Amino acid sequence: MKASARVASPGADDLRRYGTIRAAMPALAADLSAEDLAAQSMPDASPGKWHLAHTSWFFEAMILAAEPGYKPVDPRLQQLFNSYYESLGRRVERHERGLMTRPSRDEVLAYRAEIDRRMADRIGRGFGDPLEAYLFVLGLHHDQQHQELFLMDLLNLMSRSPLDPAAYDVEPRPGGPLQPGRGGQTRFEGGLVDIGHDGSGFAFDNEGPRHRAWLEPFLLDHDLVTNGLWLAFMADGGYRRPELWLADGWAVVKTEGWDAPLYWRQDDGEWTVLGLAGRAQVDPEVPVRHISAYEADAFAHWTGKRLPTEAEWESAVATAPDVFSNLFGEVWQHTSSAYSPYPGFRPTEGTASEYNGKFMANQRVLRGGALATPPGHTRATYRNFFYPHQRWAFMGLRLASDAPAGERARIEDLETARFRAELVAGLSRPEKSVSPKWFYDAAGSELFEDITRLPEYYPTRQEAALLREMAPGLTRHFGDNAVLVEFGSGASEKTRILLDSAPTLQAYVPIDISPDALNAAAAGIAEAYPHMEVAPMVGDFLNLAPLPELGRGRRVGFFPGSTIGNLEEDQAVAFLANARDRLGPSSLFILGVDLVKDPAVLIAAYDDAQGVTAAFNRNLLVRANRELGADFDLDGFAHVAVWNLERSRMEMHLRAARDMEVHIGGAVIPFVAGEIIHTESSRKFTEASVTGMAEAAGWRVVSFQKSPDPSVALVLLAA
Repeated sequence: MKASARVASPGADDLRRYGTIRAAMPALAADLSAEDLAAQSMPDASPGKWHLAHTSWFFEAMILAAEPGYKPVDPRLQQLFNSYYESLGRRVERHERGLMTRPSRDEVLAYRAEIDRRMADRIGRGFGDPLEAYLFVLGLHHDQQHQELFLMDLLNLMSRSPLDPAAYDVEPRPGGPLQPGRGGQTRFEGGLVDIGHDGSGFAFDNEGPRHRAWLEPFLLDHDLVTNGLWLAFMADGGYRRPELWLADGWAVVKTEGWDAPLYWRQDDGEWTVLGLAGRAQVDPEVPVRHISAYEADAFAHWTGKRLPTEAEWESAVATAPDVFSNLFGEVWQHTSSAYSPYPGFRPTEGTASEYNGKFMANQRVLRGGALATPPGHTRATYRNFFYPHQRWAFMGLRLASDAPAGERARIEDLETARFRAELVAGLSRPEKSVSPKWFYDAAGSELFEDITRLPEYYPTRQEAALLREMAPGLTRHFGDNAVLVEFGSGASEKTRILLDSAPTLQAYVPIDISPDALNAAAAGIAEAYPHMEVAPMVGDFLNLAPLPELGRGRRVGFFPGSTIGNLEEDQAVAFLANARDRLGPSSLFILGVDLVKDPAVLIAAYDDAQGVTAAFNRNLLVRANRELGADFDLDGFAHVAVWNLERSRMEMHLRAARDMEVHIGGAVIPFVAGEIIHTESSRKFTEASVTGMAEAAGWRVVSFQKSPDPSVALVLLAA
């Protein structure tokens, strides 16, 4: 990877981001004792005090020390807190870090504070050199890695005590809440796929370069393996059957006496597990944690399946992320892939060349992210790695299997493959459903624009009128050289209202899943506003890619049309939190929401007299027939719109008129008369529900303004 492609954010944003990330580890340490932070439980782990110091040393050694005439805070600390950088001189060996009782915890925190003070000054002067700018961002991600290591190592330390101590009252979960399982698996056709980071935004050097890999057809489970399944494996003699194990793994089982995952223990016939909040009974519904690659491989053999390769995992996640549960927030997921360099790999220049490359031997790759992984630190291309016997990390597994080859090899673009995978997965559930994002091909986008002009459909008119009224006040908050980022931009019609009130806006980034609609809208905006850079991004706003580095001002998110009402509550919070991370710490967000009102008004808006909404709903099936070769009988499904009072939302369905079977490639989907496909939910809000949702995602409500009846609202949020 070339350092010249990596550009840091403006200084003010850099400083805020630095402060936010650097505050996380001291917060984790705040209520721990000096003894908790000083002890080392095993050679693979490090004391909490060392993590606090080493992450500060990294900024000093990599960035501050590069300045001519730099004087270290304390030269003696260079040897103490160097991890494995041979080019920087002598260091304390890893297994002896717990013997370093000096400096004290308070002295380490003072060292950390002084590094933060010096870094604030350095950040304020800006990073002109691209490599230096990259090293700064690398340092932030390095700190986040050690936040997770801090929790891993602390839990291992707690496990060494017969008291089963709880490190925290409540388990820290910076990665977010556990998601419920979905059941099933999705088939992926494979073929020639692109793997690895594409160079936009930050990535570790081992994630690139992007390259091609050939994949045979495969299946990947939607859910992680649970404790309940693992208990069944144990009950069937999983730890006593050598035929299930790799030879090296079986040798470790015998040597170490493994009979359960790490931190499990049988108490009075019941299995319990130690976590960061103490010991508790093993919950059979929760994904299993703390298993080695050897254990994961043995379990896969027991089930008759296998571990996915890292290329399969990444390709599946790039194709259909929405079909999976707990991709990034529960456990790192074992793969069968050895940790080795990609074709054309080049380590980062300078001292940081030792960061990843020299470990590319005898280790296995894990993908995803864990409950202890800080928000904003995960990516689909992230390559974590551990030795196959290690299990103190938050590691679990998701199973794969070979799929029979289809009748013919499919060569299709990523969007078509994603549509196929998500449609088949959604229609294979007991309660059939499809994401409303698949409404919006070119024809669907045109139909929706027709809907917005119907007399019954009030939201677009009311929101546009309110936006015209509020635009001058909203755009005053933008400042100079701001970047407007619109999520699900569609035809970008309302965007022009904001653009007309923001003459100093430097760039506009529309994001939409439909390439045709996006490119047409972006071209129109570029022609009408030639002074402004327009950078369209094809993509799913629920799985945001890093935004392009445009402009030097603040970033402003724009999400009109009450599209957020299409998301489930947890999805909406996750989207807003992810958008906040992508937009940056000084960002603003303009959110449009529809409000609770008379159900008769709502039903008329979603079931118009001319039948345009019905055609819009059925266009989903038209698209599936055209793009996927499906055989939906368009006359066999009726449009249905209902008000769900309990969940405060309008719902659209397609109801089967008779028993039938639908074919989508090799998948056969049965329907019975009256069965429905849930195609869209549109939640309606109150000021209190919007505020709760925004605050749960880390935003602050600055203003909430309503239109006249039938009321909608525009909400200004600040990070």
